[in-house]
Amino acid sequence: MCDYSLEVYGSRPAREGERYVTTRFPSGTIGLASPENASTAVCLNCDTALRIDGIPAGLRKEFGLKAHEDAVFIRLDTGAYRDGVRFGNGAEISLQKFPPGVEIAVKQLLENAMTVEIERPMELV
Repeated sequence: MCDYSLEVYGSRPAREGERYVTTRFPSGTIGLASPENASTAVCLNCDTALRIDGIPAGLRKEFGLKAHEDAVFIRLDTGAYRDGVRFGNGAEISLQKFPPGVEIAVKQLLENAMTVEIERPMELV
């Protein structure tokens, strides 16, 4: 998902294993972009597993985080902006609270997160 305010920009889906940075787009919205192409928003599905590096000291103190944390991309239920992340300690933070330049890596896309094993029907004797 890309926040509604990023709909006016070119966008593409995130790819597993890629690294992005938080970027302030001309609308003022913070979103994700590839360091090589900061004008294209990168969109994530909810429940995408992330690794966030370089979390600013103010956010670390306010939310009890370390400089490097694993998180999950979420859709926030309230606020003007809905893109957010949930950390292991339960803290949910709007992407808008991150300054430009924070590194975010996609650890695992949702479609690769679950492998469903289908049981074979039992044979009748």
